[in-house]
Amino acid sequence: MVLGFVVVGTASGVGKKDGGVCVRRAGRGPRVSCARGAQLVMHDGPARPQTGAEWAVKDKEAAAALMKDKSALKDQAGVREMMKMTGAIQRRATRAVQVGDVFIGGTSPVVVQSMINEDTLDIDGSVRSIRALHEAGCEIVRVTVPSMAHAFALGYIKDRLREEYKDVPLVADVHHNGMKIALEVAKHIEKVRINPGLYVFEKPDPNRVEYTKEDFDVAKQKLKTQLEPLVVSLRDQNKAMRIGVNHGSLSERMLFTYGDTPEGMVESAIEVIDVCRELNFHNLVISMKASKVPVMLAAYRMLAARMDALGYDYPLHLGVTEAGDGEYGRIKSTLGIGTLLADGLGDTIRVSLTEDPIKEIPVCYGILQGLGLRRTMVEYVACPSCGRTLFNLETVLHEVREATKHMPSLSIAVMGCIVNGPGEMADADYGYVGKTPGKISLYRGRSEVRTVNELNGVEELVKLLKEDGVWVDPPSPSEVAAAEAKKQEADAVASK
Repeated sequence: MVLGFVVVGTASGVGKKDGGVCVRRAGRGPRVSCARGAQLVMHDGPARPQTGAEWAVKDKEAAAALMKDKSALKDQAGVREMMKMTGAIQRRATRAVQVGDVFIGGTSPVVVQSMINEDTLDIDGSVRSIRALHEAGCEIVRVTVPSMAHAFALGYIKDRLREEYKDVPLVADVHHNGMKIALEVAKHIEKVRINPGLYVFEKPDPNRVEYTKEDFDVAKQKLKTQLEPLVVSLRDQNKAMRIGVNHGSLSERMLFTYGDTPEGMVESAIEVIDVCRELNFHNLVISMKASKVPVMLAAYRMLAARMDALGYDYPLHLGVTEAGDGEYGRIKSTLGIGTLLADGLGDTIRVSLTEDPIKEIPVCYGILQGLGLRRTMVEYVACPSCGRTLFNLETVLHEVREATKHMPSLSIAVMGCIVNGPGEMADADYGYVGKTPGKISLYRGRSEVRTVNELNGVEELVKLLKEDGVWVDPPSPSEVAAAEAKKQEADAVASK
């Protein structure tokens, strides 16, 4: 269960005009207005106190030093020159694509997605799972729609969510010859995902020796004929489409011409993009998923380069498909998704684990926070311990985390000694550093505030946070119980 005190920001509302200014490249067609202002702001979590706030501390200069603007490390849509100086990731400039009350791309934070496991015909189960994912921090939820019956069921699911919970943005996954299905689901949800290799079936010809340009032109016209009704429907409703290319399901034509390669994946995507552009539809998000990380990396990088050369600024959905489970599944996903995000590529992500989808959400946010792209939990900086360590580092880190984990706007360093501790704390807001046997130095930023007895170290750290006016009381046992009871009540209603 994820309680209400876990702060997970969303991309909701971005795109509404409020006087904000977007940093955009010129000459790339129409844009959706964004609400982010020209100032640099961090994504997610309680805002840091603003410069000039009244701090209840004696050393006002030290407090002011802590207030230095570090937001360039948090909001990757800000001033580019500032990014070069800080080493922050410079994200590829894209248009903003609206999916319900969430925006993908533009200046929005990277959006977290997942997919329920339930059969969409199980309306009660689907509603429960969508709600649980959303409460856990999933901002867009995908469901499978393999038949017309499932498409009709999706309408009931959407109605139930509005009545009993919230209007969660949904994506319908449509595959084999799915035109009629896609047209039906487009009436009910905000986004449709199609797989170019499966949406229009191409029967293999064992006697074929080549595909000519004329063959490709005929196939593209057939693709346009099949796609046009869906594209027009989504365009006229201002809804979105994900062009979801999978390495394992390229069309016969692409496989024959390019082989089972990243190039074939890219050509498959570009072909559909061009059809959409011919129909003046631009609410597109593109994905290039593969189960092999090197293939996935090559495909996304090749696609981004190709789109930039063509002047296409569509956002990217990142994922390593069929990553597996456990530690290795998380490692594969982090290698693929994290590497591309570090390159500046990617506007929404999904970690695909062979586990309960709720377990995917912490991995997504961990990747984003590790790269400085979003903040949803306290950032703890801690050394690995060595012979110089003056206290049990693992135990103390656990104690500090338990005392402060409910304040995601903070970064706290726990360092074993003063040899490298103060310097390696980097940009941490507060530090807990072993000074001499039995003594702990508490830091505000890089300035030492006081030395305290190790036995009272965590208590004194909390005291310092209270003095500085940044402390927030954790939820009381009664509040936790009330949150649990409210969730159980909602689940009971949803199951009726």
